[in-house]
Amino acid sequence: MRNKVYRALSDPTRRRILQLLRQRDMTAGELAEHFDLSKPTMSGHFNVLRDADLIQGSKVGRTIVYRLNVSVLEEALLALLDVFGIAREP
Repeated sequence: MRNKVYRALSDPTRRRILQLLRQRDMTAGELAEHFDLSKPTMSGHFNVLRDADLIQGSKVGRTIVYRLNVSVLEEALLALLDVFGIAREP
């Protein structure tokens, strides 16, 4: 699973999506307003992030609302710190 997370984080668009979702939950349309990308391209980014479990989508009517899965992001970042032997505070 962590490889999927790191793959998802390797793309600047996906990192920006995560930053936006850190502020608040957003619909796919609200997120798309921040990028000059086609809907299929945005959908591809959402799929990669969902596959890595970094975001979760809930269907509300005809709209999908995305939210950040902070725990998965934290676990991946902590594991990366451990790989490089970087101490973290208890």
